Amino acid sequence: MTVTATSVDQSDRLRPHPAFGRAARLRKLVPALAVALAGVLLYVSFPPRTLWWLALPAFGILGRVLRGRTWKAGLGLGYLFGLGFLLPLLVWTGVEVGPGPWLALVAVEAVFVALVGAGIAAVSRLPAWPVWAAALWIAGEAARARVPFGGFPWGKIAFGQADGVFLPLAAVGGTPVLGFAVVLCGFGLYEAVRLAVEGRRTRAVRRGAAAAALLSVAVPVAGAVGARALVSDKAEDGTATVAVVQGNVPRLGLDFNAQRRAVLDYHARETERLAAEIKAGTTPRPDFVLWPENSSDIDPFAYPDAAAVIAHAARAVGVPVSVGGVVERDGKLYNEQILWDPQKGAVQTYDKRQIQPFGEFLPLRGPIGAINEDWTSMIRQDFSRGDKPGVFDFGGTKVGLATCYEAAFDWAVRDTVTHGAQMISVPSNNATFDRSEMTYQQLAMSRVRAVEHSRTVTVPVTSGVSAIIMPDGKITQKTGMFVAGHLVQKVPLRSSETPATRLGVLPEIALVLLAAGGLGCSVGAGMRGRRAGGV
Repeated sequence: MTVTATSVDQSDRLRPHPAFGRAARLRKLVPALAVALAGVLLYVSFPPRTLWWLALPAFGILGRVLRGRTWKAGLGLGYLFGLGFLLPLLVWTGVEVGPGPWLALVAVEAVFVALVGAGIAAVSRLPAWPVWAAALWIAGEAARARVPFGGFPWGKIAFGQADGVFLPLAAVGGTPVLGFAVVLCGFGLYEAVRLAVEGRRTRAVRRGAAAAALLSVAVPVAGAVGARALVSDKAEDGTATVAVVQGNVPRLGLDFNAQRRAVLDYHARETERLAAEIKAGTTPRPDFVLWPENSSDIDPFAYPDAAAVIAHAARAVGVPVSVGGVVERDGKLYNEQILWDPQKGAVQTYDKRQIQPFGEFLPLRGPIGAINEDWTSMIRQDFSRGDKPGVFDFGGTKVGLATCYEAAFDWAVRDTVTHGAQMISVPSNNATFDRSEMTYQQLAMSRVRAVEHSRTVTVPVTSGVSAIIMPDGKITQKTGMFVAGHLVQKVPLRSSETPATRLGVLPEIALVLLAAGGLGCSVGAGMRGRRAGGV
């Protein structure tokens, strides 16, 4: 009996204490928690906050967790980073339709981040890995901006940098170069700290690796400083006095235009208030007036009373007015901007080309209807796409149009400038998103576009925030949310093209090829390692 008891006691001593098992399991959770919190940190760097610099530690933490891991681990950890970032960033998509579409959108978009995470883990053993990793992030953004259903570029790193020191890089190579610089700097900072700690511990400094890490930080910062020379708000083609009208809406939510002609009447009323101020001499007469997307809630070509209201407002102010409406033509719906002359009426139109999936058209209508008929009833008829860039000629001043969602797409803004736009307008309707952060995120996009193409950008919005943005990205005037108001300002007109405008998609293609090269090098290194191990 004594011998048996002794053997039991010895086996108990050899068995690990349960606390050690729990600690081991908790340690395995640390990387997952770290990347999820890093994703949240990246979200916090976006507007309406001005904490742009938080993107750097966010990517530093991501680099720390992914470095040296397998691509499979990178896939899962990348997905968690994407969820931490996109879940709070895109919460506005479920404001009026519930959490289902919001969660589905985030689940799909985070897949792209997961694939990028797998790629970053794969290249993390290469020399100068921050360069390859940053290029992979931009390659992921390029894919998100194109698929599925025409793409969804919301959450590009560049769009969180409207207040940051890297913003001038938008004029060098657009959103891809700006985003690449930020991500590279974040990874480079981590790598520099890692090598410094390693050098202190081992008393050995790997000079090549240290130089690459320092350059990953220094080159983006130096590039941003040098790019300031490209940022200017100097008038090249004279000036124009522009008026932006925000009429407000009678109610919030999806039924903002449920009361027939109310939204149109609100915008006409605010324009007539502007006309009264001009007549009284308290406000200068603008050269033209810009109304928001959907500012006419009924088709002025189909309903004479709507046309009469617009004509009366245009005659009252005495200058052309750009009106946003939903127009039916040949059985098709268009989200259209209409240039309305006080004497001639409608003289020019622009049909939105990049229409919003699940907002203006419903992909997979059959399967979605089988799941929830209410979702299909929200979009009874899909909108059709326009096929020509929108550039309105206001008596010699050429204004490029990128309607709302189009501001997120590089090509949709750029080709207005390459077709002669001397300034840009982004008419929008945010009434369906309540008081969410969406309007501030979209406003930041317009600020980045102003610097990217060195153009004044106006943002007329039905319910706010409407704004006037100078070519250097600074907001000079803005309204509140869900108030009626108007902004009048003399703005510079410009015709020169930035390197970003001239280069177009080429910087993005170069970064995608760089990412592919990094993955190729990683695969090659892995194969050489396996052959060496076999020998």
